[in-house]
Amino acid sequence: MEGPEETSNSVDFIDKKSQQEESLWRIKKASDLRRHKRVQSIVGQQFEGWKVTLGRPLYLTFCILFDGLILTEIPIRLGRTVPSWILFGVILGYVIMLQKQYYDQWFDVDLTGLDMN
Repeated sequence: MEGPEETSNSVDFIDKKSQQEESLWRIKKASDLRRHKRVQSIVGQQFEGWKVTLGRPLYLTFCILFDGLILTEIPIRLGRTVPSWILFGVILGYVIMLQKQYYDQWFDVDLTGLDMN
């Protein structure tokens, strides 16, 4: 004889199974969208000049060197105190935001003429 506990367990199992399947499809759809955007970006980069192609890694290298070598002078020059590290963190945050803004402005991949649907 099936009691109320067994019936509720089977309903819970069906609900959990359907929820798992729905979440799997949501994850698949999100990953497909990301993959599509990544493929579009790669195809869009094929039509760029060699200056832009070489400019990306050079710009990133410059940014890393600037952030790692130049900005770390702040806490070293100010005596490695807590306020100097706080100042370093604030300045580093603003510099990274500025660097990202310039990167997006200079190295944006133009996808307007690209139709990959």
